[in-house]
Amino acid sequence: MSVLTLVRHAQASLFADNYDELSPLGRKQARLLGEFWARRQIDFDEVYCGPRARQRQTAEIAGCACTQAGRAWPEPVVLAELDEYDLGSLLRNLAPDLSRQDAAFAASLENFRRDENGPGRARSFWKMFEALTTHWATTACPVAEVEGYPDFRDRVERGLRLVMAKPGSGRRVAVFTSGGVIGSSVRLALAAPDRTAMEVNWRVRNCSLTEFIFTTGRFSLDSFNALPHLEDPVLWTYW
Repeated sequence: MSVLTLVRHAQASLFADNYDELSPLGRKQARLLGEFWARRQIDFDEVYCGPRARQRQTAEIAGCACTQAGRAWPEPVVLAELDEYDLGSLLRNLAPDLSRQDAAFAASLENFRRDENGPGRARSFWKMFEALTTHWATTACPVAEVEGYPDFRDRVERGLRLVMAKPGSGRRVAVFTSGGVIGSSVRLALAAPDRTAMEVNWRVRNCSLTEFIFTTGRFSLDSFNALPHLEDPVLWTYW
C-alpha cells in the first residue's frame, strides 16, 4: 500500500492586502513540519503542490528544512487540479446573489462589513463565509463567474487520481494544498455527501497532516488534521 499525505498550507495573511502569502507564523509552522519529518526520517518519493503561492511556499520551506538536515526532498510538481476554490470569486459574485435570496445571510454579510476593521472581524468573517461556502457546496450555482462545487469536486478528484495513478507500490507522497481540497478528499474517501466536504474544510488547521492509504481501487482515510510537529497550541491556526 502507498501513503498520501495532504498538507494544508501554513498560515496565510488574512485581511492583509495579499492573502496568498505566508505570514511569519506560517513560515515557522512550515519550517517545524520539515524539521519534524527530518527527525523522524520520513522521506517522500514524490511531492506535489497546488499553484497558489501559500501552497508552494509551504512546500518550499518544509523541503528546505528537510534538505538542511540532510534528507532527500523531491522537486515539487505543481498541479492546477490541487488549487483551492476561488474565495475572491465567491465573495464578489456569489455573496451578492445569496444576499438577495437569504435575509439571514444578508445580515451576516452586513455584520462582516461593519466589523471589517474592528476586533470582531475574524469571527464575523468566518460566520459569513461558512454560510456562503455551505450554500455553494449544496445548492446549484447559477452564477457564471463562479466555479460550481460539482466542478471543483471533480477537479480535485481528477488531481488525486493523477497522483495515485503513477506506477509503483509502497510510495510515500506529499501534497501541499488547501482546506477545500482536503475536505473534498475526505468526502471522497468516506463516500459522504457534498456538505460534509465543507464541514471538514472548516476544521482543517494550517500545516496539518491528513493521510490516506491507497492502492489500485482503494482510497481510505487513515488520519485527519494531525499536528505532531506543532506541540504548542499557540501555533494552531485556521487561515
